[in-house]
Amino acid sequence: MIVAVKKGADQKQIDNLLSWLRTQGIQPSLSVGSHQTVIGCIGDVSRIDIGLVRALDVVESVQRIQEPYKDANRKFHPEDTVVDCGGPKIGGGNFQTIAGPCSVESEEQITGIAKAVKASGASMLRGGAFKPRTSPYSFQGLGAEGIKMLAAAKKETGLPIVTEIMNIAHLPLFADVDVIQVGARNMQNFELLKELGHCGKPVLLKRGMANTLEELLMSAEYVMSGGNANVILCERGIRTFETATRNTIDLSVVPVLHHLSHLPVVIDPSHSTGASRLVEPLSVAAAAIGADGLIIEVHNDPAHAKCDGAQSQTPAMFDETMKKVRAVLPFACKDR
Repeated sequence: MIVAVKKGADQKQIDNLLSWLRTQGIQPSLSVGSHQTVIGCIGDVSRIDIGLVRALDVVESVQRIQEPYKDANRKFHPEDTVVDCGGPKIGGGNFQTIAGPCSVESEEQITGIAKAVKASGASMLRGGAFKPRTSPYSFQGLGAEGIKMLAAAKKETGLPIVTEIMNIAHLPLFADVDVIQVGARNMQNFELLKELGHCGKPVLLKRGMANTLEELLMSAEYVMSGGNANVILCERGIRTFETATRNTIDLSVVPVLHHLSHLPVVIDPSHSTGASRLVEPLSVAAAAIGADGLIIEVHNDPAHAKCDGAQSQTPAMFDETMKKVRAVLPFACKDR
């Protein structure tokens, strides 16, 4: 249930309403926006008399909701969430690009790429230290050493770092990581999501390869219900019968998720297509349709990359992509 508060309502009246809701076994969540203040009511609201609540002087309207996700629901939080990623802000009109290699291979490699993508306009550096691979014989990442190399690149360039977590036990290693990525395979690792709900760091949550948007939002709910509201949703393509691309990217998620949720939405054109030549057009399309950001794989030598070289742009390709993305951003769809 959502209670919209009248504009200019007295704070004491609002506090009294919050206290009364708590006595009814409801957990109220107050969201103060620039145009409207709402109270999200989490719990069993079936026994609350809506007519009684509507009659209160402080109340503008009352609405029951059916969606199972509450904290991630735009009805509970009408204003766009803006996530601070260690300096760069994403959401609420702030567009950011995260770029870097699929995996960290050496300090020289990651620092060199960091300098290149920063020069082209990237505001955050991505790089995998722990790599979930389909084959146990594939390169699994450098682990803790890879995170140290990312930290060195951050010190050299000032770019906040984004890297993927695979195991709760690894969380202490992420102290210097600015944004923790949850990959598609771990989107429904609920114990991991619960733990990230207590860490306070921004979480980039990728949609699973066979998951619905409601399931994605429910995974975000796991993080947010633990007290961490800093969640960024990411579309990285889903598995369909189509074989022309690695996955099928669903750009319709941008307006749909913006309608359903207040959380920022980022598009990953690299994993979704599996081909570097397709990254540029899909990046431009994502920016035009109103995405809040991009996460793009960039490698200085894709032909010899230890992971996903085929989908990685060179720094020169990335530079051209960023020029075209910047050109369409002023005309991007802003409809919520």
